[in-house]
Amino acid sequence: MNLYERIVNHEEKISLVGLGYVGMPIAVAFAKKINVIGFDIHKEKIELYKSGIDPTKEVGDEVIKNTTVDFTSNESRLREAKFHIVAVPTPVREDRTPDLTPVKSASRTLGRNLTKGSIVVFESTVYPGVTEEVCVPILEKESGLTYGKDFKVGYSPERINPGDKEHRLETIIKVVSGMDEETLDIVAKVYELVVDVGVYKAESIKVAEAAKVIENAQRDINIAFMNELSIIFNKMDIDTKAVLEAAGTKWNFLKFHPGLVGGHCIGVDPYYLTYKAEQMGYYSQIILSGRKINDDMGKYVAESTVKQMIKANKQINGAKVAIFGVTFKENCPDVRNTKVVDVIKELEEYGIEVKVVDPVADKEDLWYEYRINPCTFDEIKEVDAVIFAVPHDEFKTLTLGDVKVMFEPTGYINDEVMKEIAATSEIEVQVNRENCVLMDIKGIFDRKEAEQKGFKYWRL
Repeated sequence: MNLYERIVNHEEKISLVGLGYVGMPIAVAFAKKINVIGFDIHKEKIELYKSGIDPTKEVGDEVIKNTTVDFTSNESRLREAKFHIVAVPTPVREDRTPDLTPVKSASRTLGRNLTKGSIVVFESTVYPGVTEEVCVPILEKESGLTYGKDFKVGYSPERINPGDKEHRLETIIKVVSGMDEETLDIVAKVYELVVDVGVYKAESIKVAEAAKVIENAQRDINIAFMNELSIIFNKMDIDTKAVLEAAGTKWNFLKFHPGLVGGHCIGVDPYYLTYKAEQMGYYSQIILSGRKINDDMGKYVAESTVKQMIKANKQINGAKVAIFGVTFKENCPDVRNTKVVDVIKELEEYGIEVKVVDPVADKEDLWYEYRINPCTFDEIKEVDAVIFAVPHDEFKTLTLGDVKVMFEPTGYINDEVMKEIAATSEIEVQVNRENCVLMDIKGIFDRKEAEQKGFKYWRL
């Protein structure tokens, strides 16, 4: 009886090392079929899970309350498992070089608790070679075991899209790989327990690592092209969204859109590939060019906001701007590597006071990472410009009348009567709409309607 059969028969357990936006949903999915130990070094996070709270909002509190995952921050519990999945973040440093600290640390922790006959599968996004050249030596050193004899290794890149309720672990083909055919077969069968659409067996660990890193690099380049088009078309006074809708009628046109590209994947992964390429003596041209365009978009949005405010005869120094949305993407609490922060910093360089509204963002992470304390809706009043940076569903319920009230001294929600007046065409609110600067980054509102109502409207 091999390891897969023992796992299925509940004679052996699997462990998830790292219970964030990726690891936790994987642990929950496996727990429906087999015995799972969920390990994370953050005791506070473990206590939340044990209390039935999902801080990631990926599966929801109800699912966490009912899951059979054995959550723990005690690393010695890892010795109870024989199949380990490592799903920790792989960020970049300020100089945009790979920061392998989390995956190295996880390897050391796991190595200290690794037992003979185990299989370790890494899911963290890395450049080709990290699993076998960086992680395996750490596992050997910490465990005293021999790679290939006492334990084996595989790699299966994560493809979970935080905040996406359609493309989930169960509905995305899973790329799997192993150090040998036997390992590959076991890894594939284990993942097939939870991935309904099946797995794809890569021919080697390096191939699987490379496949993952280029997935997001490709998307990054395509979005960079859209952002460059937006810059060009704005200079031509042409609506980029209208252009893309027209071009999108062709069957083979790739439907990407301009935007702020942040997060822990698209804004990071390309640097892993270019770093490894430079080590091999090749200096990227297309990938890094796309990255530069996307990295500069926060500054571009901020500068465009200032230009629109000047056209509206606003005093820039001391002006107030409200930004709606600070997470790296819509309907997701994750604020890691969000490019909205670039917009905020740039505006503050002009002496502008920035208020942030985001009911979705993880407030603790927002404060810890950026020292930003978000406001409530009713605190937004008498602003000089409003920026809708992230299209959360909560924001899509707002009307242009609601936005108009934000420019009033009474504010958005404090005075319900004023809100009703703002939405009534028969009575005009006493605010000069020609001075209402609306920066609608992702196009939540209708451009023509906004301009008809007198807003100085701008979008990518």
